[in-house]
Amino acid sequence: MTENAQLLERVAAKAAAVRPWGRPSLPEPVDEAVLVQAEAALGFPLPALLADLYLRIGDGGFGPEYGLLPLSDHSQAGEPTAVSQYLANRESGRQDPDWAWPEGVLPIAHRGCAMYACVDCRSPQASVLLFEPNPGDPDHAWFVDAPSLAEWLSAWLDGTGWYDVMDEGLTLTPWTQFRIRTATHKTATA
Repeated sequence: MTENAQLLERVAAKAAAVRPWGRPSLPEPVDEAVLVQAEAALGFPLPALLADLYLRIGDGGFGPEYGLLPLSDHSQAGEPTAVSQYLANRESGRQDPDWAWPEGVLPIAHRGCAMYACVDCRSPQASVLLFEPNPGDPDHAWFVDAPSLAEWLSAWLDGTGWYDVMDEGLTLTPWTQFRIRTATHKTATA
C-alpha cells in the first residue's frame, strides 16, 4: 500500500469519527464529473491527493478547524465552495491589485476571521499555505502552513498542527513567492 493510500485510510477513519462544528454527517464523495467540472472552472488540475480526498472521503466537512470546503455547490448549503472562493478571491484581486490572489492557490479550509488554508496547486508537493490578512498588509499575509498536503493532513491526524499546539513562541515561515506569483497579475491590471 502506498503512503498516500495509508494516509487516505487514516483520514477516512478520522473523518468518519470527528464532525467539525457539530456537522451531523460526512458529505458524500464527489464523482469524477464534479471533479472535472471544478478543474475546468479553476483552469488547473487539483493535486492527486487533494482530488482523492474529494473523490474517496467526502465533499468537504472534515479536517482541521471548520473542515475542508466543499468542491460542489450542492454539498453543504450556504457554505462557499473551494472553487467559488478561489474565483471570488481572484476577482477581488483584480479590483484591488495590492491584494491580488495568486494563480493556482486554492483555498481549501476556512480558519475563521478571514483566514484560509490553501493548497498551492502549482507546487509539486502541493504546499499548504496560510492566508492571514488581518494585520492588513498583503506582503505579510501569506505563510507556509505545511511543506506538503500530506504533511498538513498528518499534522491534523496527529494533533501536531500549529492550530493544535498554540505555542506562544511559534513563528510561521513567510511564503516568499507571493509577490513573484502575483507580479504578472498586478502588471496586467496596471
